[in-house]
Amino acid sequence: MALATLKSTLMLSAIAVVFGISNAKAEDITIGFVAHAQGDPFVQQIQDGAQAAATDLGVKLVVAQQPGGAPEGQLKLVQNFANSGAQAVVTSVPGESMAKGLNEIIDSGVPIVQFNLLSTGVNAPYVGEKSVESGRILGRMIVDKLGGDGAKGTVILGNCFPGFPVLENRAKGVQESLKKAAGLNVIGPFDVKVSAVDNYNRWEQLYAANPDAVALVGLCAPDITSLGKLNAANGDKFVAGGYDLTELNLKAVKEGHAYVTIGQSAFVQGYLPVALAVNAIKGGKKLGPGFYNAGSQIVTADKVDMGNGLPAISFEEAQKLAADPAATAAYYKDWTKSLTSDMLSANPPPISAESE
Repeated sequence: MALATLKSTLMLSAIAVVFGISNAKAEDITIGFVAHAQGDPFVQQIQDGAQAAATDLGVKLVVAQQPGGAPEGQLKLVQNFANSGAQAVVTSVPGESMAKGLNEIIDSGVPIVQFNLLSTGVNAPYVGEKSVESGRILGRMIVDKLGGDGAKGTVILGNCFPGFPVLENRAKGVQESLKKAAGLNVIGPFDVKVSAVDNYNRWEQLYAANPDAVALVGLCAPDITSLGKLNAANGDKFVAGGYDLTELNLKAVKEGHAYVTIGQSAFVQGYLPVALAVNAIKGGKKLGPGFYNAGSQIVTADKVDMGNGLPAISFEEAQKLAADPAATAAYYKDWTKSLTSDMLSANPPPISAESE
């Protein structure tokens, strides 16, 4: 056996022992993974994290996605997995109307784990950021960049999925921080849509209507890329801030067309739900509601904070990770090794902690 293969086999065996999994039985486990916003680079990063967990734990991951965020379509994909024999389903929940159907699947004995978008009505754990707090962080960064408490001018706020609790919570946090500068006039949040083309067009229209705006702040993954292009086309006259560490978002920050992007640990949002599901299946335990904080990351051109106790990296290294799922999995290896069965079986805080 080649040395590299031997090392890989030993690592898989070690991880299996940590989770109480025998490789033969693990191979019989299929986890369904369902996501919104098909094709979005940030959602792909979450999927990459889920696949890394499946690879580490020796289980099969089957993926289904839908464009946009229609809850009816998302629920149908989850039901298809449950009906076809998947032992668990990991899913984002882009609508409260999914709760009844998801709870029926849970009652039938199929574990559900939520990620990224949640419903508090679902009797399942949720892995994601502390949404209000992440908004506070973003708002503070914008205020500081504009000059602190004495900042003045109009700030435009955009939301690609109005009504989604996580995004509404982000908006609350951003607005809370911006209010500390009495001279800032915050307008919005406006619906800026999620598709790349529509997102840019909406921001372009908003800026054309408010050409003296001093800052444009988005709450979703496509925004930084759109705002970077818009700022570059208008002489970089406003401060741009938003979310997620995608390749194009980081490029906009590096080139100076956007100031800050807040990551929400996409790898963790993919990896941890799969680990929770597998641990529950192997232990014969029911997964109840609870909040698992994926952590927030803060990235400007001058500083990269990856959160979760992860090693410090340069901006260039952050860019490499955004483009390389294998490198990202390697970077998170010490974190993944910390996910013992005891930790995964411990009672988490209530889901309400997500919005504190």
